[in-house]
Amino acid sequence: MNDLLARVVISKSGRDQGRMFVIVKVVNERFVMIVDGDLRKIENPKLKNIRHLQMTNFKAEDVAVYLARGELPANHVIKRNLKQIREARDQMGRGSGNGEG
Repeated sequence: MNDLLARVVISKSGRDQGRMFVIVKVVNERFVMIVDGDLRKIENPKLKNIRHLQMTNFKAEDVAVYLARGELPANHVIKRNLKQIREARDQMGRGSGNGEG
């Protein structure tokens, strides 16, 4: 279950549907605590059922470093990581065949 720490997820349901978050704590096999550094700050993480989250292959590496040391990352670190991942996803989503070179 600790492999979920710092994993980037997308909410599939609720008011935050479609938003990207980072898992900062695994509560048990069903629930995790998520943050985005903006609406859900590290001081007030959201408890979310894993079934309501879409897992991605991305990991917030800077956040993972803090969590491995037993520290909580600052909100700006989380926001910066999510922004980098969002940009990387957009780049990969554009793919090839669009005539740009």
